[in-house]
Amino acid sequence: MAVEELATDLGLSPGTVVHHLKRLSAAGLVRAQPRPPHVEYELRKERLAWIGAGLSAVGKDAEPDGLETPGPDGRLRSAYVSKVLGGFFEAGRLASIPAQEKKRVVVLRYLAETVFEADRLYPEKEVNQRLAVLHPDVASLRRYLVDHGFMQREAGIYRLRPEAEWPDSPDSGSMRP
Repeated sequence: MAVEELATDLGLSPGTVVHHLKRLSAAGLVRAQPRPPHVEYELRKERLAWIGAGLSAVGKDAEPDGLETPGPDGRLRSAYVSKVLGGFFEAGRLASIPAQEKKRVVVLRYLAETVFEADRLYPEKEVNQRLAVLHPDVASLRRYLVDHGFMQREAGIYRLRPEAEWPDSPDSGSMRP
């Protein structure tokens, strides 16, 4: 296609299309061949396939390389933890409580780190209020936080257990920076 035809199909100006084609060319995704008075652009499918394979490997092999990606709060976390949190959090709220224990531990650790403060006592009502902002089933979350060892409850008062006593993260590393 000519730049003008491509611009029309995309609903962009020819200048914008040329700008992006030059950027794609610089990235090695497009090959530019001068054909006076025009420049012909060709998609480099092999380069695109190579990049796609690399991106696919990120999701599968990221942990051994220590790759970190942003979690729902923007903090860098291991790729596995970010992927799990991204699958269960939508717009800052917990969409559902994971049924799989390994994933549930990731979510619970995140809640313990972001919702509660160390060395502070919380009446059950406040625990409920803090958790309700994220998910309506506060009773289950509260119970899981205690059962999995993130929090301790005594006479209706909750507190975070020391982080050293928390269960190991499934990726074998803390999510704290």
